[in-house]
Amino acid sequence: MKEARGIQYQDRREAPIGVFDSGVGGLTVVREILRQLPAEGITYFGDTARVPYGSKSRETIVRYSRQIIRFLMTRGVKAIVVACNTVSAYALEELRPEVEVPIIGVVKPGAKMAASVTRNGKIGVIGTEGTIGSGIYTSFLRELRPDIQVLGKACPLFVPLAEEGWLEGEVPMLVAKSYLTKLRHSGIDTLILGCTHYPLLRPAIAEVMGPEVTLVNPAYETAVSLRSLLQEQRLDKQGAEEGKAPLCEFFVSDAAEWFNRFAGRILPTGIANTRQIPIEEY
Repeated sequence: MKEARGIQYQDRREAPIGVFDSGVGGLTVVREILRQLPAEGITYFGDTARVPYGSKSRETIVRYSRQIIRFLMTRGVKAIVVACNTVSAYALEELRPEVEVPIIGVVKPGAKMAASVTRNGKIGVIGTEGTIGSGIYTSFLRELRPDIQVLGKACPLFVPLAEEGWLEGEVPMLVAKSYLTKLRHSGIDTLILGCTHYPLLRPAIAEVMGPEVTLVNPAYETAVSLRSLLQEQRLDKQGAEEGKAPLCEFFVSDAAEWFNRFAGRILPTGIANTRQIPIEEY
């Protein structure tokens, strides 16, 4: 993949970080990046016209991801975060050699943390049908520790609950109990929140799983890994100008107003300038 023409930065450290997701869930990754790397600018793309990716074929996911990466490169990004477990599972390794900037996903950082904190080697993973069906977390975890036992559970209703803002109360608790009760009694001591929407439902998930189970948020771990990557490659921004917030820009393929409302519940400061673009042209 050749770098598309677009914005160019004389000092690469000043360039933004590109982040993309199949929709809005990747904003939980953006939130963690803003917390961990407050000087960095961000260019986010959410493919709201073609969500969800979990039901798409691998070939389609790769094609969509190539289009998005081409667009992000026109914005002059210095690194790309694939803030989507499905893309991380099905497309990241194929795309990595084609991209001229560092690119990371959300699966490996979460898997590394889970492998390091488990006490009994029994780890649960919850995610979309696509992520669980791919077995990607199991593969990474067993590369790290061959003795690890992994139990996966797809929790598809968590996504619409998060997007509708039903984060607390009876409904999310009932759904969480339905999905997670068997996992709680399976003997796992660590649970990976393997979908970027799921950290929004952390209170309900934590209550069902109980205090003896450690919850791993790959969004947080990805932000930490990104910080290390930028430092290693000397791409980290040295500090924001006093009184001047770094540039954060948001793009979607559809439903910009709805995206703005959702982002207002997720990010520390709301946004109102999301732009809709014809992603199929890239």
